[in-house]
Amino acid sequence: MAHALPHLDARTVGELSFWRRYIFSQDHKVIGIQYALTSMAMAVLGGVLALFIRLQLGWPGRSWPLLGRLFPGGMPEGQMSQAFYLAAVTMHGTIMIFFVLTTLLTGGFGNFLIPLMIGARDMAFPFLNMLSYWLYPPAIVILLASFFVSGGAAGGGWTAYPPLSALPQAAPGSGLGQTLWLVALAVLIVAFLFGSLNYITTVLQLRTRGMSMLRLPLTVWALFVTAILSLLAFPVLLAAAIMLLFDRLGGTSFFVPAGLLVGTTPVDHAGGDPLLWQHLFWFLGHPEVYVLILPPMGMVSDILANNARKPIFGYRFMVGSMVAIAFLSFLVWGHHMYTSGMHPLLGTAFMTTTLVIAVPSAIKTFNWLATLWRGKIRFTSAMLFALGFLSLFVTGGLTGIVLAQPPVDIYFHDTFFVVAHFHFVMASAAIFAAFAGTYYWFPKMFGRMLDERLGRWHFWLTFAGIYATFFPMHYAGFMGMMRRIYSPQLYAHLQGLAPLNVFVSLAAFVLFAAQSIFLYNFFRSLFRGPRAERNPWGATTLEWTAPSPPPHGNWGPALPVVQRWAYEYSPPNAAQDFLPQTAPAAVPVGREPGALGGDGERRR
Repeated sequence: MAHALPHLDARTVGELSFWRRYIFSQDHKVIGIQYALTSMAMAVLGGVLALFIRLQLGWPGRSWPLLGRLFPGGMPEGQMSQAFYLAAVTMHGTIMIFFVLTTLLTGGFGNFLIPLMIGARDMAFPFLNMLSYWLYPPAIVILLASFFVSGGAAGGGWTAYPPLSALPQAAPGSGLGQTLWLVALAVLIVAFLFGSLNYITTVLQLRTRGMSMLRLPLTVWALFVTAILSLLAFPVLLAAAIMLLFDRLGGTSFFVPAGLLVGTTPVDHAGGDPLLWQHLFWFLGHPEVYVLILPPMGMVSDILANNARKPIFGYRFMVGSMVAIAFLSFLVWGHHMYTSGMHPLLGTAFMTTTLVIAVPSAIKTFNWLATLWRGKIRFTSAMLFALGFLSLFVTGGLTGIVLAQPPVDIYFHDTFFVVAHFHFVMASAAIFAAFAGTYYWFPKMFGRMLDERLGRWHFWLTFAGIYATFFPMHYAGFMGMMRRIYSPQLYAHLQGLAPLNVFVSLAAFVLFAAQSIFLYNFFRSLFRGPRAERNPWGATTLEWTAPSPPPHGNWGPALPVVQRWAYEYSPPNAAQDFLPQTAPAAVPVGREPGALGGDGERRR
């Protein structure tokens, strides 16, 4: 159902001003790159906040005079205040989950890839797409403004549990900073909803001729399922955020119970329940885990198949597993609330659904391994990061099975064991997939190649840094080290962990420093990288049939026509080891199957 978009007529595009073409652009590729670059900037900020956390945990009580001069409010006399530490923890989690990973994976890669991979000229609603991005910077400004208001940024954690988040007088970070946190999140959620509507409509309505649903690349399937997930889950959090704002500003009592005291002062609320927030938050919160991990699963599938030079193993099972994961993700939110006084039978039900969701995840893992089996593996930077994703996902997934058990989770809940699990299975794995996607699609985005040697250095330092930083946290959690703790040295049973905390902090600094290799490679290659060919990786999917970088409208007057599925690698009796999706069904030996302009295109 490909369609023409009058606003993308080549002559019209040529007449657009710089502002309309590159700033307030309706081109999906420009919007995708805008999302990606903004997310990268936010990732640096989120990383700096993580360094503050590790600085405090590695050397609690130590004075840092230079930092004291740079941040006199948060580090008076060089020592980090408790309020600043809690704000750093809260804002690090908020920024990395909502303002980096969600925006980069769905906003960045989703915008850039979906139309190109399904043979469309743009998104179904280009103006809505532009509006989606331009809600993102205001949300950032509102969020960051909270650092400069009285009381500082929100300090109640990225989960914003009431009553800390509901009562402005509860703690320093519960004041105006918490209100700004809620407003920023609400604005960003509206942006996510605009994007999700666009992705679903585009995939359903704008696929080019021959692109049936079961010929879609797994990247598109993953982004499509993620969009449905987002559309169903994010409104719940949006409603909860508005209700919490009413509690804070309007005198309602959705989440604040009666009889509460702050210090010795009674709180003027009645009838609310803090657990209601937890239910609403985690109804979004656990699907959000899969909003962050499904797109990486799709991207990694395409990169593994391409670099193993083999068809993806079990394509239909891979699609079915993603759909199953999305469905089951709405049935597991209670496993975040085992310590809330939940009835054991209900806890058992949530344990069962949590264990069941491991089945489709395991199917995908075994299918990836089967794809690699006896493949002609090319260890490109993209492939290394894709393999790193597998390692991190399996490591984090195994500890997820441990935490699914209520008796075990009640002990580990609120300890660094959960921090380690979370950073392996979701944060690090998703970031590795994002790096893999960047190395893989950078030539298509910018028409230039990244430096592979620097990419390998980046991978090995990051891979070692991730394991050195987060794996020891399992032990810290096992020993009872609490999450969001300001100073482990205040507790006798944690004082023996001081050397381990120093080691973890040093590893985190190395991990952060390793990202400078990527940033140097990225921005240097933008201007000085070798020119990219149209299809430098020998890939099969449609985006590689467009020029690098693709023009407005992606293709010339003709749209590609799909003749086959997306994973025709190493076909027998073919002239080369891949057949693009546009290659005719029967390709004589010796013919260039990827050549466009012949049978693989149709005139519109």
